[in-house]
Amino acid sequence: MTDMMRDILSVSAVLGALSSIFGVIFAVYRWYLKQEKRDRDIVRMKEENALICYGLEACLDGLEQLGANHSVPVAKDKLNKYLNQQAHK
Repeated sequence: MTDMMRDILSVSAVLGALSSIFGVIFAVYRWYLKQEKRDRDIVRMKEENALICYGLEACLDGLEQLGANHSVPVAKDKLNKYLNQQAHK
């Protein structure tokens, strides 16, 4: 083998190693971005669920005030108990 062929093989080996390293770094970065997005989505869903629970509590309260006393007070008590337990976690 000539010196030029050895140099070409050395350069190609270095380029291959560098591209592998950058590929791993890029994959880790993409994973990190995906985790960040997932965390933001979870926070958003928790906020939405809290708003839905408070709206449901208002609806149950309104039904109770209108005289719907069959299972409305039980559901309202269970919802309030659940919300209080979650608030203290």
